[in-house]
Amino acid sequence: MFDSDSRYAQIEEEVLTTESGQVIRYKKRRFLPQGEKMELVQEVTVTAGDRLDLIASRVLGDPEQFWRICDANNAMYPFDLVNNANKILRVALAGT
Repeated sequence: MFDSDSRYAQIEEEVLTTESGQVIRYKKRRFLPQGEKMELVQEVTVTAGDRLDLIASRVLGDPEQFWRICDANNAMYPFDLVNNANKILRVALAGT
């Protein structure tokens, strides 16, 4: 269902069978990890015009790994992370 490097790949799957017999598969809820406890790859400084996908591409080599920056910084609203130039962002290993 998800690529192996997706933040949802390791989340347990559930099955719901409706009264009509329809089988619905879904992932359990993903809770945000505690960013300060995640293993750090590096810290980066936000520059004017930066976006999370650009930072992820530059640091991790994959723009789709932007969620690792979000998790490491306890971000509920990802765009807030790049609103201010000179802000220091943590970049963490996946799954830590």
